[in-house]
Amino acid sequence: MDTRLITTATMLEGYRIVEHLGIVRGITVRSRSVLGNFAGGIQAFFGGQISVYINLCEKARQEAHFYMIEHAEQAGANAIINMRYDANEVMAGITEVLAYGTAVRVEKI
Repeated sequence: MDTRLITTATMLEGYRIVEHLGIVRGITVRSRSVLGNFAGGIQAFFGGQISVYINLCEKARQEAHFYMIEHAEQAGANAIINMRYDANEVMAGITEVLAYGTAVRVEKI
């Protein structure tokens, strides 16, 4: 996707949707290492932000977002509308992150 137009809205200001290409998604499944969980436990004990988990979550979202863009490019899209994230715990300590939206082709108005 050359322009990487991605929005959580159902429209793109200044663009006209010329073709809907369907739902696209990117998924990743991540876990923290034993050492990472230990460090997270220490941070949780003292309270406040738990940076090892913030970093894990951010990497998982970025990876899912990247895979969603790849899927949209394969479909021939130049934009994604109505983009969302979802996350589920697959099992204790293992989380699935899903990025999804509607792939479209748009033209500048």
